[in-house]
Amino acid sequence: MKRIVLKIILCLLLIPAISSGEDLYEEQLNKGIRNSEPYTYLLIRQSEENKAKEISILMEALKYSPDLPSAYFELSKARVGFSPNGTFKAIDYLVKGITAYKRNFWWSFTMAGSLLISALLSFIISIVAIILLRLPVDLPLLSHDIKEEKSRVLCLLVLLSSIIGPLFFIGSILIIIGLYMKRLDKAVVYIYLLVLLVSPWILNTASMFFSAPASGELKAIVQVNESKGNKYALSILRGRNNPVALFTYALAMKREGGYSEAINIYNQLIARSPSAELYNNLANCYFGINDIEKAEELYKKSIQIQPLPIAYYNLSELFRGALNYEKGDEYYLAAQRLDSDAVSKFRTIFGNNPNRFVIDKVLSGPDFWEYARNKTTSVSALDLSIFPQALMPIVAFLIGIVFYVFNMLFKTKAYRCKRCGTILCHKCEKRILWGRMCLQCYRSLVKLDELDAKERIARVQTIYEHEKKRRDIIKIITFIMPGSGQIFAGNILYGMFFLWAFLFFLFIPITNYIFVPETSYFSHRWLSWWSLVIMFGIYFISYILTKRRLAKGWL
Repeated sequence: MKRIVLKIILCLLLIPAISSGEDLYEEQLNKGIRNSEPYTYLLIRQSEENKAKEISILMEALKYSPDLPSAYFELSKARVGFSPNGTFKAIDYLVKGITAYKRNFWWSFTMAGSLLISALLSFIISIVAIILLRLPVDLPLLSHDIKEEKSRVLCLLVLLSSIIGPLFFIGSILIIIGLYMKRLDKAVVYIYLLVLLVSPWILNTASMFFSAPASGELKAIVQVNESKGNKYALSILRGRNNPVALFTYALAMKREGGYSEAINIYNQLIARSPSAELYNNLANCYFGINDIEKAEELYKKSIQIQPLPIAYYNLSELFRGALNYEKGDEYYLAAQRLDSDAVSKFRTIFGNNPNRFVIDKVLSGPDFWEYARNKTTSVSALDLSIFPQALMPIVAFLIGIVFYVFNMLFKTKAYRCKRCGTILCHKCEKRILWGRMCLQCYRSLVKLDELDAKERIARVQTIYEHEKKRRDIIKIITFIMPGSGQIFAGNILYGMFFLWAFLFFLFIPITNYIFVPETSYFSHRWLSWWSLVIMFGIYFISYILTKRRLAKGWL
């Protein structure tokens, strides 16, 4: 049903252009539109239904949208075969599709959002998993320490930070558990506190990924500057006062033939802050109304401010159009020296129309990102903190100091017998025994003459049952989720990286369904498939390594 509705909408959009008798591709280029994405998606759908002409249809789709990653990915899929030539072409199109992300803001934006949210969710869940796995093991140790030394109950005051929000609640429990971690594993606590330290930036960025796609203004700006269309921008950007919207509106007006209004807007922008880009685009407007002398003057002003390859190229076309080939070649070579790839792209759309004879300077990806960030400067803490965002790093820093001080004060802490799991400390166990063992295990395994055979065998049997139960738990939880067995066994940092990586790649296919580029039904499928492959790889590597360490007695 979705396919039928999509086809009807696309046909209604494209019928006027087709019925006018002009070639759609040429007509779009004459309006400065180089990426006709709706038509490209329609062609991709047709290629799925017509396998005999699949490649030729997809090549046509690529012609209409050379900056659309999905067109390359579909060609890559169509080229896959058993022949080496087909394989190499498939890889080549895959690489070109990934490279096209640089030229398509919404594809790069949604992929970045998918990766960031996946990383954030997987990190938080990993920390929660560490707490759930270690709390039953370490909480009795804290209880033992408090019984032996009442002043140690003060460490529970860190739980007061949990009133700030759920992130600090997780952090406070992690700090208590962190007191009983090995020195290297304490890095997990500091990593979490570092995340809290930069949490305002993370929250702002996450908010941007959710709010920016709903901004009609941003959509219009991207659409014009990525040469996808002008009509929407003309309706939504009229009357805007910010420089980015004005620049885009003037560009759309020029492409649709509204030269006088575009000239007025560019002059306003130049009065505010002159730049090489503005002079280049203003010169294009004068070229459009056939004022060649004024256009030449403005191109040269643009070059004086900054030697843009696009201005040199436009000057070369201006002189060639006036049959001054010597000057034209001079400026053309200057443009090539600055950026030969850009000049090649200019030549691919060359035509007698003003939108193709001279080239407009457009906003780039970094400009869109900056605009999106500026549109989301004031966001809430997403109910993750009752404190203002600016105070969250201060609280995180203070908690980090508290954790460091607690570690210095708790020089001696309770621990478990390595063999039977009995809780010990230096106060209740007067003798320091070999291998962090309790007295009974020490007598049974080391001082064999201190117990008779019956008692020793009974103790060894108890130790064996305890270790078997522990190994079985590690095997089961490792089978359920990689890295969790290592965390349960006490190798927390080692296990966390396996768990975090596994969850990260698990979440990517899910978040890819949330962050979808504009009207695309294709999304980042290549990333989802590779994520699943890597996820299963991490799962099997973790499971095999854990089993080997268990077999060698290292866990």
